[in-house]
Amino acid sequence: MKSLMEKLKQGETLVSDGAWGTLLQNMGLQTGESPESWNLTRPDRVRSVAQQYVDAGSDLVLTNSFGGNRFKLEQYGLSDKTADINRIAARLSREAAKDRHVLGSIGPTGKMLIMGDVTETELIEAFGTQARALTEGGADGVCIETMSALDEALCAIQGVRENADCTIACTFTFERTKLGEYRTMMGVSPGEMAEAVLKAGVDIIGTNCGNGMERMVDIVRELREVDQTVPVLVHANAGMPVLQEGKTLFPESPEEMAGWVGALRDAGAGIIGGCCGTTPAHIRAIAETLRSF
Repeated sequence: MKSLMEKLKQGETLVSDGAWGTLLQNMGLQTGESPESWNLTRPDRVRSVAQQYVDAGSDLVLTNSFGGNRFKLEQYGLSDKTADINRIAARLSREAAKDRHVLGSIGPTGKMLIMGDVTETELIEAFGTQARALTEGGADGVCIETMSALDEALCAIQGVRENADCTIACTFTFERTKLGEYRTMMGVSPGEMAEAVLKAGVDIIGTNCGNGMERMVDIVRELREVDQTVPVLVHANAGMPVLQEGKTLFPESPEEMAGWVGALRDAGAGIIGGCCGTTPAHIRAIAETLRSF
């Protein structure tokens, strides 16, 4: 089987998965409950999320480990199970993926270096523990995602590189300002992000969350201004969130999301999937549209 990077370098456009939290909540995950704890207590339900996305046409799936760092798990009294939780997360996705690719999800810690909440050494060690366990569990690589601060992202990249020999993707979350520019909550632009993480040695750059497919097109173009060849990953929300009867909803239908696939691919995206509000139906529509080309 070709590696993930071989496929991307040969110009293939791959389909990623969609939201995990949405499906886990539909299966009974309660507000305030650790999604990652389900790797230990409800592994069949976690595996079924990855399976649903594989069945929908995903070429790669992530893992139920977004909040699997020791700082997040500490809040649930699970920090001593960090390695087990991540190892099992990767194993469950691998069992569903079979010959598809698996990227271990690594999200932010919630700690800020600039505020003195944590040290660089502590961050590097925490991310390294995750990366080591995820690859031991069968992940082909990791996706450092939903980042907003360069210093934390660079610690994550270093932690992965020192503890695992694997493909590294890194995606940031951008929002459009009143001036029409894209910035993270820490003020980082797509171009600044791309330059910094590529220098740090990542294999795939990209963006996730914060925007629907339409706005992701502009962000991909900005990333491409920095580098014309590095693979770009996009995990878009199902449109911009709206509040209805006290609930946050993502209104974009599978067909509406799929309608932007051509523009995203033309802008330079090599991996296209979903984030908040997306379901297997959205991923199936994206996969069918891509394959129709």
